[in-house]
Amino acid sequence: MIVVHGLVTAGGRLACWAEGAPAGPVGRRRSVRRAEPHPFGVAPPVEGTAGSVVLELPSIGSAPVPSPEQETGRAARGVARLLPWVVPVVTLAADADLESLVSEVDGVRAGSSVGWLSDVVWLAGDLVRRGRVLPGITGAAEARWRAVLTGHDAHRFESLHRSMPGVARAATPGVSAAEAARAALDGAVDAMVRAKLPGPLLEHRGDGVVHAWLAALTGPDATISRDRAELDDLRERLDRWADGARPAPLRTCFRLSFVDEFPDTERSGWLLEFLLQPADEPGLLVPAAEVWRDAASPLMRWADYPQEVLLADLGRASRLYPDLTDVLRSSPRPVELRLDTAGAYRFLTHATVLSEAGFGVLLPARWQRRQELGLTLTVHSGQPARPVLRDTTASRDAVVRFRWGLALGGEYLSEADLTELARAKVPLVRLRGRWVHLDPARLRQGLAFLARGGSGEMTAGEAMRLTRLFPETDLPLPVSSVDGEGWLADLLTGRAPGTLELVDPPPSFTGDLRPYQRAGLSWLAFLDTLGLGALLADDMGLGKTVQVLALEALRRHGERRPSTLIVCPLSVLGNWRREIGRFTPSLTVSVHHGATRTPHPRTDLVLTTYQVAARDADVLAATEWDRIVLDEAQHVKNATGMTARALRRIPARHRVALTGTPVENRLTELWSIADFLNPGILGEASIFRARYSVPVERFADADAAARLRRATRPFLLRRVKTDKDVIADLPRKLERRQWCTLTTEQASLYQAVVNELLQKMRERNAGARHKGLVLSAITKLKQVCNHPAHLLGDGTPLAGRSGKLDRLEEILGNALADGDRALVFTQYARFGAMLAPYLTGRLGLPVPFLHGGLARGARETLVRGFQALDGPGVMLLSVKAGGTGLNLTAANHVVHLDRWWNPAVESQATDRAYRIGQDRDVQVHTFVCIGTVEERIDTVMSEKRAMAGLAVGSEHGWLAGLSTEDIADMVALSPEATVVALSPEATVGHSAGGRW
Repeated sequence: MIVVHGLVTAGGRLACWAEGAPAGPVGRRRSVRRAEPHPFGVAPPVEGTAGSVVLELPSIGSAPVPSPEQETGRAARGVARLLPWVVPVVTLAADADLESLVSEVDGVRAGSSVGWLSDVVWLAGDLVRRGRVLPGITGAAEARWRAVLTGHDAHRFESLHRSMPGVARAATPGVSAAEAARAALDGAVDAMVRAKLPGPLLEHRGDGVVHAWLAALTGPDATISRDRAELDDLRERLDRWADGARPAPLRTCFRLSFVDEFPDTERSGWLLEFLLQPADEPGLLVPAAEVWRDAASPLMRWADYPQEVLLADLGRASRLYPDLTDVLRSSPRPVELRLDTAGAYRFLTHATVLSEAGFGVLLPARWQRRQELGLTLTVHSGQPARPVLRDTTASRDAVVRFRWGLALGGEYLSEADLTELARAKVPLVRLRGRWVHLDPARLRQGLAFLARGGSGEMTAGEAMRLTRLFPETDLPLPVSSVDGEGWLADLLTGRAPGTLELVDPPPSFTGDLRPYQRAGLSWLAFLDTLGLGALLADDMGLGKTVQVLALEALRRHGERRPSTLIVCPLSVLGNWRREIGRFTPSLTVSVHHGATRTPHPRTDLVLTTYQVAARDADVLAATEWDRIVLDEAQHVKNATGMTARALRRIPARHRVALTGTPVENRLTELWSIADFLNPGILGEASIFRARYSVPVERFADADAAARLRRATRPFLLRRVKTDKDVIADLPRKLERRQWCTLTTEQASLYQAVVNELLQKMRERNAGARHKGLVLSAITKLKQVCNHPAHLLGDGTPLAGRSGKLDRLEEILGNALADGDRALVFTQYARFGAMLAPYLTGRLGLPVPFLHGGLARGARETLVRGFQALDGPGVMLLSVKAGGTGLNLTAANHVVHLDRWWNPAVESQATDRAYRIGQDRDVQVHTFVCIGTVEERIDTVMSEKRAMAGLAVGSEHGWLAGLSTEDIADMVALSPEATVVALSPEATVGHSAGGRW
């Protein structure tokens, strides 16, 4: 697998390099300690200029450590250190969409830095389009354009540089994340501005420094060949001029409001008030009348003469909004400006310019600056949704009646409303008692579209196409809402699961479906009839497997069909076989797995794993399947990965994906799953990312998120366990933190690791922070928090040396005394191997350990044994191997001994016990060592959980951009961590109870 990584080179140029490509010859450099052939070969075939750079990469022995995207499955042995490597790279054009380029290359996967680089390009393009750029002179005597970052743009950039992956900075280890990100942004801005300019300006009109600067600013060569003193003088003047784009302590705000009756005229109209607002206290708004009246204004904290600030700002604003000129001429102390409707509209047309220039613009409450105008589609299929295969009313070819309309801000406009809007002289109209601001061009387009044919008949397939996420070009406006009656309206609005005529499974299905499961079956059968791929995203433990088996029993009842291929992780292969035998014993099943696998016999169901399906894609693609089902579909969340590309090649009449976490880290994961189910339904990957992923993930755009939810409603069904309308008899889940303290030995080791980390960072200077170095130290600190022997690996006894272990014994002892049973999760298989025999001896009963090294049969034996009535009271599991797909409801205690980076993974592990079939309250114990890095990680994970189900960004992205002081504070050992005081001189190599 070739993994492409994005890169910021010296000078802020954007580049990429490939990890895992065939190794090529490497030129030797004396400045490079390591110049031998390496596993990172030539860059992938993307557009750009080939070259090479020296990268500082975490390395062990004679090779760099594989990136997490390689998914080698093997843990690196040894201590990683940064070493320089000469690596071939491709320098990209400033506006290159690297993510889109990489997705088009077979056998290539994008690293996390590729998405980050695309975000830089997207932000640069947005700033250039809005004119948020300024020219200047660099210290290298070059004329360059740079980004202007104020207000919301500054927050966007801060979010960008804090999420910068460490690998993107590998070519500039002595530069901070903020500096590297700013250089990349300014470099992209400069190139984009130059590309838009018609050519060199004033190249032959004079020989002064200004003429030379303008020629270099707009031509292909940025170098200014002039006297140094002249350049310094011009740079100083340009910097003073640019100061106007920087945030000032006070700024002037304009507040627009509608007044029903002015006191002196008894007429209604619009009032534009002037106010002053401190930058660091935005809640304080002082009207201009008080500024002029109060000589001892509270604003004097920020300016000696606030009145002068107000006058100067109004004068500057008048150049952008000319209507202010009259009030400045007529009053020495301007306070407000009265406007008619036309004047208010003129202000609204200048509001964006004023805002981007740094002024505050305050509009009436609950008012959007411009109401979004969109099309509405009302469809009538004439029949209720009947998900019966032989019922031809539910078909893509069915003819339905339709009527187009217009909606403003999601509110339907009647014919009387449209008449009033069309008659308005100014696009600022009072509609239904409130003022709305329209885009007149979009209104004209919408009215013309309705005039050409506002109603008629079309096929259901055409209606589905027109209401996709990305409308066809023959629609002048996006479809903002769909309504109507019948099965098609129910499908397009997302009402289908609740309005479908419910179907019952056939007698061959030997189980009882809960009401929500019966609704899910009906929805699956309905989409099966239409040939529309289905994403069943029910919460973990709500019985997605049972609903799919009920669908298979329904469709195969009295009818012969081709086989259904079910692809799942190895850990749940046995669970599928047991569920098939329990609920659909009449269906024949075969397993395509193992070294001696042969072409499967003709059976109803064929089970295989993701690894085998990817390896045998050619064999499986030779069969025409009735349906393909992906269980734990997050395995295809990377659309360019080998597994996802292989599964796309397998033909099937219908496709179903099952996952409780359709989005773990990035929205592109949802796109990948949806594109497997219904190719093209969410548009091209690059367009989806630009219009939805970036706005939602980077800037929390609620409108974009709402449009995305609306577009996925027809094929995505999600129910959660916390909704009592879904499942009322599921017991409670009681979550509690178990705060643990360190022993003296643990605290000594912890401080030693911290000292080593800080010493290495000082040796590489304050700017040379590398995420790999910090992550390696955090891993060691987490191992220390578990147990000294976990870090030391010296085989010494475990008893009495860990606060966590002592607390674990207490919890398990109490649970067993009460007749309860427990699951204990750890992310470290090596630590689990230490714990299993220790707990067996301490508790006096066998403690099995389920981990990734077990064969399929051994895993199934452990699961069956634990679920048995006389099964063991405690089971140890590694999070990676036992965190998904297993049914372990015999346990009613779940212990998370150490923390995973992604809260979604931790929730999946908890759901092994908290699922259907659980009849007791489940207690979840999360272990955290107080006053350590574990407590800081716990805070970060809590914040990620609060993001409405979307875990955004890479799992380790929050580490990027931290200063030396931030890192020192994050890993510092607080006094409350242990009752024993530590000497700050503790060093690596000494511990209270072992050797390192």
